[in-house]
Amino acid sequence: MALLPALVSLPTAFLPPTASAAAANPPVCNGTLLELSVSEQGQTRSDRFRFSLRIQAEGATAAAAMDQLNQRLEQTRMTLDSLISGRLTVPAPRTYGIGGGSQGPRRQQASTTISGEVDRGRYDALIQAAGRLAGGSLQGMTSLASDQDGAALADQLLQKALRDGRQQAERTASILGLRTVTLLRIDQRRGGSIRPVPYALNTARQFRPDEAPRPGQSLALDLDYCLS
Repeated sequence: MALLPALVSLPTAFLPPTASAAAANPPVCNGTLLELSVSEQGQTRSDRFRFSLRIQAEGATAAAAMDQLNQRLEQTRMTLDSLISGRLTVPAPRTYGIGGGSQGPRRQQASTTISGEVDRGRYDALIQAAGRLAGGSLQGMTSLASDQDGAALADQLLQKALRDGRQQAERTASILGLRTVTLLRIDQRRGGSIRPVPYALNTARQFRPDEAPRPGQSLALDLDYCLS
């Protein structure tokens, strides 16, 4: 938790607003206004993983390269079908020339980068299977949280930020010889959604889901307190 320097203003006069004005205007502090910025961050359990897998093929012509790529994509689908959750995303492939001149006869390559999700129980099996695919290269994984875990973490961060802000306000009031602390305003500057964590992999070793980077979240609040 981080607390940024607070701004303490001098006591202000209190003018009771009308009912309509109270709805349109922020509360007025009949005392000392304390402005705090509070930030929190935390992590939660990885629920599943999004992978990115590049498939590449080569041929004397663009058509030959595409034929080989289609064969490798079909083999990839068959290999990963029992391991993934949901469906694969397969963008349109692209072809490009390589070689020529001193590098030998010019050839054509075709490639695409597919993606999908895998649950914790099939995490290592998918990594190992991807490493054995012809023309396949695992580009990386992204650690994802479940909606339930993400919401629980957001609640925890909010509760901690409000608790820490309150404690700081009470300490400040005590230093100033004041007794009453009233929260006037909460402004959430960032946070509220879980942050997936992408990372690279070396398929030459075994991986456990608990070793993967955990999804994280941060929260920043601006809090106004009236001390009196």
